[in-house]
Amino acid sequence: MQSEPSILRDFTVDKRVWLLSGVAVGIGICATLLAVLLLRCIAFSTNFFYYHRLSFAPVSPAGSPLGHLMVFVPIVGGLIIGVMARFGSDKIRGHGIPEAIEAILLRRAKVDPKIAVLKPVSAAVAIGSGGPFGAEGPIIMTGGALGSLVGQWMHVTDAERTTLLVAGAAAGMSATFATPLAAILIAVELLLFEWRPRSLVPVAIASATAALFRVYWLGAGPLFAMPAIAEVHFATLSVAALLLGAFIGIIAAFMSRMMYAFEDLFEHLPIHWMWWPAIGGIGIGLGGLFFPRGLGVGYENIAELLQGSAPLALIVGILLAKSLMWAFSLGSGTSGGVLAPLLMIGGAVGALAGHLAHAPAETKALFALIGMGSMLAGSLGVPLTAIIFSLEVTHCLPALLPLSMACIASYLITALIMPRSILTEKLSRRGFHLTREYGVDPLELVLVREVMSPFRANAPANGLPPFYAYDDSTTRGAAEIMATEGLEALPVIERTTGQVCGELSIRGLLRGRERSIERESERLRLFGYDLD
Repeated sequence: MQSEPSILRDFTVDKRVWLLSGVAVGIGICATLLAVLLLRCIAFSTNFFYYHRLSFAPVSPAGSPLGHLMVFVPIVGGLIIGVMARFGSDKIRGHGIPEAIEAILLRRAKVDPKIAVLKPVSAAVAIGSGGPFGAEGPIIMTGGALGSLVGQWMHVTDAERTTLLVAGAAAGMSATFATPLAAILIAVELLLFEWRPRSLVPVAIASATAALFRVYWLGAGPLFAMPAIAEVHFATLSVAALLLGAFIGIIAAFMSRMMYAFEDLFEHLPIHWMWWPAIGGIGIGLGGLFFPRGLGVGYENIAELLQGSAPLALIVGILLAKSLMWAFSLGSGTSGGVLAPLLMIGGAVGALAGHLAHAPAETKALFALIGMGSMLAGSLGVPLTAIIFSLEVTHCLPALLPLSMACIASYLITALIMPRSILTEKLSRRGFHLTREYGVDPLELVLVREVMSPFRANAPANGLPPFYAYDDSTTRGAAEIMATEGLEALPVIERTTGQVCGELSIRGLLRGRERSIERESERLRLFGYDLD
């Protein structure tokens, strides 16, 4: 058994990618239906809790006629969530995306079928009862659960099941925001842990399918409209965008630490965690009493920020009341997403900068967009997703340059001052470390002949040995055979002659790794030296 095919390729992919791609189309359609259903359920829940009527029409809790009785609505919602988590499944607690990552890394991409039902229902109750959360996290988890269930029904490998789970998650995000490219990128930056055709192609197909079918149920066009912005402004605004992005990176780190500080506070309460969401509901109710527009998802607030027409009272309310309501209630372990609240808070920071600069409405809108993208890039550690997402939800392509600079600045700041993002911190607290850095496997860059122990010997009379490596193959294939077969060394065959030309040992593989370490750690001044 040789270490790998005779032709070394840029990518490893086989014909099963066609099967996964076909399945991804169906997952994309079904995930879109689930996303639409969840959004309708949130609207129904909001109407039921705040207006005492049965309607699927989108509505904001801020206009409720309940008056001071609104304080009790989030408490009731929290009680329902606690009961569902206690007697249904505690997996419904949390943001949604960390749970998807945990399923991929720790549970072989297997999701309990109950999650596909309980997660959207719990999110509808939590958000509909005034929870200041986004629907995207639960939708991503629900879409991922759908993909996982399909993968559990089919005869597939763990890697293929992961692909289907991520395809469902990406389709859910694409259907919610009409952002197919950003959905693909967030899959790569957060969920797939690889960049390979075998996974990227099915995920992209599911995301595109969801965006296509979304038009029939939720309409076409950008989710948030923006005023026209002249490109001549961008050269002068680039430095301001860079500074704003860096500042929002600091705010992003603060928001993450505040939310987990509240989570630590709840952990020390001498009562069962089933009651925590109800206590979180008290914070939501009191906050909503003073700032009603902080209740619910609040897409209308984001739309106003991106029009450049948000009054200062709304901006300050988002920064003070909404952020506290969100961090406190999410720290209680209820069900809800982080994306929409972070977008709103980042947009409010940008809009405040525009107000302080006495900028015109279109510049305030641009600063709000830059703030949204920067907060997303810094909090989640997904700069590419943040850039493309901000452009897709607004179709404001001229904002590309300042937006990119701000997102990268925010990403850099949070990478320097935060050990983990707001999503991976959740995994760390469960005892699991996740590295987010991608790099080419060092064993892919080293050929067997470079690290083998050479010697000459005739080939065995009865043919090639059962396990061997060719001299011109990469050490990765050889390492895979040694790991699966429990071998400490492999004979090396010269491909041109068929003769044994050496032996590859574990020590040889380590020499290949040493080369990679030297390239990353050794500092040399090469100017003036002959590099040939």
